[in-house]
Amino acid sequence: MRFERAERFKRAYLKLDERQRQAVKALFQRHHLDAWGHTVSILLSNFPAKETIPANLLTGAKILDKHYIPARYPNGFEVGAPTDFYTAEEADLAIRIAGEIIDFCKNYRG
Repeated sequence: MRFERAERFKRAYLKLDERQRQAVKALFQRHHLDAWGHTVSILLSNFPAKETIPANLLTGAKILDKHYIPARYPNGFEVGAPTDFYTAEEADLAIRIAGEIIDFCKNYRG
């Protein structure tokens, strides 16, 4: 049971990461710009109107970016698998942060 719960938390992070990145790239495309890479905090920092991006969004993106490799690869941690390390609290935080980033990108009218 513990493994199944942890696996769900890891999968939740992976899906959220994918969706927030897609939202940021869609924001770029809506402004006829190219966006390359997987690091959402860098993508947001490179947005031409970056002064309109709230600092808490960049901080949240950095929190999620730190999980990009460990959540994806079984050898991302020295020992154990990603499912051994992810918790419900981290999943809840990731949901909140990704939701804020997605909402910002959806509602941006700059």
